[in-house]
Order: sequence, then C-alpha cells, then structure tokens
Amino acid sequence: MTINKEKIEHTLQQLGHISQQYKPATFANSFGAEDIVLVDLIAQHAPEIEIFSLDTGRLPQETYTLMQAVRERYPALQFKTYFPAAADVESYVENHGPNGFYSSIELRKKCCHIRKVEPLQRALSGKKAWITGLRKEQGATRENLADAEWDDLHGLKKFNPLANWSESDVWDYIHHHQLPYNPLHDKGYPSIGCAPCTRAITKGEDIRAGRWWWENPETKECGLHPVTLIRA
Repeated sequence: MTINKEKIEHTLQQLGHISQQYKPATFANSFGAEDIVLVDLIAQHAPEIEIFSLDTGRLPQETYTLMQAVRERYPALQFKTYFPAAADVESYVENHGPNGFYSSIELRKKCCHIRKVEPLQRALSGKKAWITGLRKEQGATRENLADAEWDDLHGLKKFNPLANWSESDVWDYIHHHQLPYNPLHDKGYPSIGCAPCTRAITKGEDIRAGRWWWENPETKECGLHPVTLIRA
C-alpha cells in the first residue's frame, strides 16, 4: 500500500489557501471515508477551518459510534452538529408518515430538505466558503465536479479538495494512517446516508447505487450539492 503524495500535497495546498483567504470557512463532514481523510488533514494542517455535521435523526448507529470515535481522536478540533427543525419533522411525519419518502421523489426531496438542506443553510450562514469530500468518481451527478466552484444558491465559494482522488487513494490514506472509519464500508456500503435510504451494493454496481436505490441515477442527490454550480 502506498499513498499518493502528489494528490495529498495538492489537497494541502488548497486547504491552506482556503484557511488563509476564505475566513471563516467550514467543512461539511458527513463522516464518510472521504470526510475522515479531510478531518485528519485539517487537524494537522488547517485546524482553523471549522467542521460541522448534519444529524438528520435517522443516521445508522455505526455513524454515531464513528462520530464519537473521531471526536475522541481529535480533541483539539471543534465539531458542531446541526439538527432539523423539530416542528418541520413533526409536520412531515404527521402528513406523510415516518417513511413517506418512499412514495415519491417529491416527498423524498422534501424530507431531505427538512433534514439536510435547511440545516445546511444555517451551517453556512456567515461563512465565506465551505468544503466537501465529494469526488468525481461518485456517480453521474458528480462526474464534472471541479476543485472549486461558486455556490450561487448559498452565495459563497465551494471547494472539493478530493475531487480528483480515486477510491483507492482514499482508502490507502485511511489504512496508512490507521484512521477510524464507518464499519458499514466493510459491509458493502461505499456511500452512507440515512439508514432507511441506504443499502449495501453488489459488485459492479455504481458507487452510489445504494443511496435512494428506488430512484433513477439522475435524481440521486438530496439538494445539498446542486449540479448547476459555476466553476471558479
């Protein structure tokens, strides 16, 4: 196993640029494999970058266990968690049931908006830039991903420092540095979101086939990452 030092250096340069030129900047950490890499790099080289996560209230227990492990490994970092508005969740469940999102794309996206998009808007308020762990290889909706984009929806720069990393680049880094990661990855879950909307995939399936598996690939985003962002 070897780590790709060239890609790591490129990512570090970008994180350094963000921390110097875009204060305050924040990293959207969903505790996926890519995000674990970025947490480690930020902790060592750009600790002034804020880190937040969105707790939808329906995450797998394995994700919560990892959240605790990461907090304990990096005690100097500040991890902020945003939750959906309780009144909105209550209204959705009252009108559509706890699993109404299976009924239509409209209801699924409405659930995602309540549990993810609206909390993200609060997390990004007052920030000059945000950072994600998105990669080009992660499916049809991300194949044109750029290192840096202008997020017109939120009015700030969006950086994807791992855009050109391969899956093996990510896992080589994790194993080389013996980082904690979600055990669901070892059970066929390359992409992990809310428990009722995520399943394991089989060999040969797209990396995001397990996310909202009842929908077409073109609709498999939750609204956090619109595909119409302007490259910058």
